[in-house]
Amino acid sequence: MTIDASLPRRAIAEFIGTAGLLVVVIGSGIQAAALSRDTGVALVANSLASAIGLGLIITLFGPLSGAHLNPVVTLTSWWARRTGGTGLDGRDALVYTAAQTVGAIGGALLAEAMFGRVPGTFATRIRGGGHLLIGEIVATAGLVLVIQGLGRIGRAKLIPAAVAAYIAAAIWFTSSGSFANPAGTVGRAFSDSFTGIAPQSLPGFVAAQLLGGILGLALAGVLYGSARTDRADHGARRAAGSGTAAAAGPDAGSDTGSGVGPDDGRAAGPDAATDAASGAGPDGARRDTRPGTGGAEIEPETTMADIPRPDIRLGITA
Repeated sequence: MTIDASLPRRAIAEFIGTAGLLVVVIGSGIQAAALSRDTGVALVANSLASAIGLGLIITLFGPLSGAHLNPVVTLTSWWARRTGGTGLDGRDALVYTAAQTVGAIGGALLAEAMFGRVPGTFATRIRGGGHLLIGEIVATAGLVLVIQGLGRIGRAKLIPAAVAAYIAAAIWFTSSGSFANPAGTVGRAFSDSFTGIAPQSLPGFVAAQLLGGILGLALAGVLYGSARTDRADHGARRAAGSGTAAAAGPDAGSDTGSGVGPDDGRAAGPDAATDAASGAGPDGARRDTRPGTGGAEIEPETTMADIPRPDIRLGITA
């Protein structure tokens, strides 16, 4: 189910969702570090909590705002719209990005306060070095590829679980720990904790994330085609299906675009009497049987299957 929400409501959803994500990431990191001195154990706890929380947040806010929670995901949505697909316009993208960034900072401050720490203390953990930036490029490119790939093959419902699983894995297989989120990275700078990042490390990480987003978008285009091509192909398939359905006999299968089974349930099923009474012809067209009309054909009624559905691009990361 998708909720048709105004931009302010969607922005609030992005704010709350991103704040919640940072509370989960930073809070679980603080808790894990306090309970165990073993860095490996702490990372296991932090990665599991982050992945579970992320999946739940995407599931909850996805139908409302798309649950981007990440400026990179928002920018890829904006780019998809510019290239003929579905996505956000420039104004919406700016509002989303601002809401995500403010939400990330707010979530970091809340997590610090929740554990009795002084909110607003900048992180001191420097994360520098080319190998870490390569890790961020890889982490962000993979995230975008997962989201765009599932969206373009028509499996957007899998995105919450897939993104959560990917982040849980990327925290371990990337050298940087898979921040993969400019807003989240800025938020982490406000927490001098296990998951924090010093402000001086922000420019390199954010630049690497933006580069990774571009790379992931390019890979999705190479592997699955452009958004414009996908939409054109979908339209062509619908047109071909409609033509086949008009010409097919009662044995036409469900793949013809009519939405009925192999035995054409509209003609043979319990609704056959209704069709006969309404004057429907064998080709699916309805005939006007009122006196004086001469049985003239009128256009088939529009069904729910003919109404285009919004293509929601869900997404994001810790």
